[in-house]
Amino acid sequence: MAEEAKASTTAPQKRVSTTVPLNWKEVWFTNCPMVSANNVDQELGWCREEFKKIGVEYAYFRHAPENNWYPHYIHNLDNLIRFGGLYPPIHVHADIRRTRLLGATWVYEGGCMAVRATDKIYRMKDLKGKKIGLSKSLNTIKNDWWRIQEHMGIENMLRLNDMTMKDVEIVEFPYPDDWYDKPEMLVPPMNNPSELWMRRDHKHDLAFRPLETALLKGTVDAIYTQSKVFQHLQEATGRIKMIEDLSRYPDWTVQVANTPAVITCTDVMAKEHPELVIAYMKAMIKVGRWANEHKRAAGAILNRQTFYLDAEDTYEGIKHVDMVPSLSAQNLQCIKIGKDFMLSHGYIKNDFDVDKWAAPEFLEQAAIEVLKEEWQRRSWSKLPQGGGLEAEGTRLG
Repeated sequence: MAEEAKASTTAPQKRVSTTVPLNWKEVWFTNCPMVSANNVDQELGWCREEFKKIGVEYAYFRHAPENNWYPHYIHNLDNLIRFGGLYPPIHVHADIRRTRLLGATWVYEGGCMAVRATDKIYRMKDLKGKKIGLSKSLNTIKNDWWRIQEHMGIENMLRLNDMTMKDVEIVEFPYPDDWYDKPEMLVPPMNNPSELWMRRDHKHDLAFRPLETALLKGTVDAIYTQSKVFQHLQEATGRIKMIEDLSRYPDWTVQVANTPAVITCTDVMAKEHPELVIAYMKAMIKVGRWANEHKRAAGAILNRQTFYLDAEDTYEGIKHVDMVPSLSAQNLQCIKIGKDFMLSHGYIKNDFDVDKWAAPEFLEQAAIEVLKEEWQRRSWSKLPQGGGLEAEGTRLG
């Protein structure tokens, strides 16, 4: 890292996370603005229905003013379920506390290399000797997931073009990353994650793209950005173009970009209250199947929270995505790739076994219960006294 930009040199501030008292009659959820069944469900409300069946209140974690934003990153609420980007939960499980991996949703993204549209830069090789930006969050309580994504994407794009970090000049950009602490983001309580984006023009808010201004000002010659999400917003300005796109490669192993989105809960919840985990996973299966069958409707919902250009662009981005979370072999391998990169580059201190982190039994039991409910609904309409499905010995999911 040969150079550090002068843009923002604010010293890191000490931050703390606040939470509500633990109450197992409550389950809190949090998610990232990504493609996931949970982001569809926040408009459908099917997860809330599953928890009502067992007498448990289910709500967005920022609904309680005592919870600030940081449980999303350090998972310090025992009764919190998180569905979101890959790197923060890897950091939590490696270095902060034990959690369980419940499911994952894979989206082919990888990342792009963005340059100014007017520059005579057309290929990665044209970047030899030029400056590529790399952000650095000064908010030390949270995982620096955006930097990890940039770092991994830049390395992959250089490698695929017979280059290394030594062929370019990496310019670090420290930035405050402090929007979480602004008063308007803490009150009043939010009932739904979409309310966050009502307070911010998130598709054009450069707090989520700290290097874009540096690129347009000419401080650097290129920056990493996400494929499809962000990419199309930036291209639509007419000022930015992409010269590389990892999502276009047949090699899916270079497309891990804070993805897959993963579902995690605390080991305490998994051990002491498995019924809560199963209720959540049942809803994710139901919502995921609905989203698979109604991709345009799901795209319209996801457009409210994600960084695609518009609802049609969101549909194009998700039309081949399986919205039902899984712990498939490919998903687990992608998670291992992300974890190994973080370990080898010092973003986590401790290693762990991803296969042991995974807890497929919750998804399996949820799938069995969903099938039972479907059979009962269908049999009741045909048989005098209904019917049942003995599926306890069947392995599903």
